[in-house]
Amino acid sequence: MRERGVDDGHIIHINSVAGHCYSDFPSIHFYSGSKHAVTVLTEGLRRELVQLNSHIRVTSISPGVVDTEIFEVIDPVNGKVSKEQLLRNNPFLNSKDISDAVLYTLGTPPHV
Repeated sequence: MRERGVDDGHIIHINSVAGHCYSDFPSIHFYSGSKHAVTVLTEGLRRELVQLNSHIRVTSISPGVVDTEIFEVIDPVNGKVSKEQLLRNNPFLNSKDISDAVLYTLGTPPHV
């Protein structure tokens, strides 16, 4: 952005609440670790841009459980609960909820 002379853009990282705390679900430790890296990268980038007096904003969107294909790769609770059981027994978001959050973020005024 800076190389192209953009100084009022917005960088949005899609994170997860799993990147902000430890989870007791053993099958998602690597996922949580990668999302924690997004948390740290977001804060580091934000501080770097502040130091440069940039007007580029950085936002991290960290949803909880979202009904996506990730459950086909990782087991929600070590093989004891299926995706259907997890979604039936817990509140969850849909992909559209995340895209709506991105659109909302892009529509906020520069001071937000």
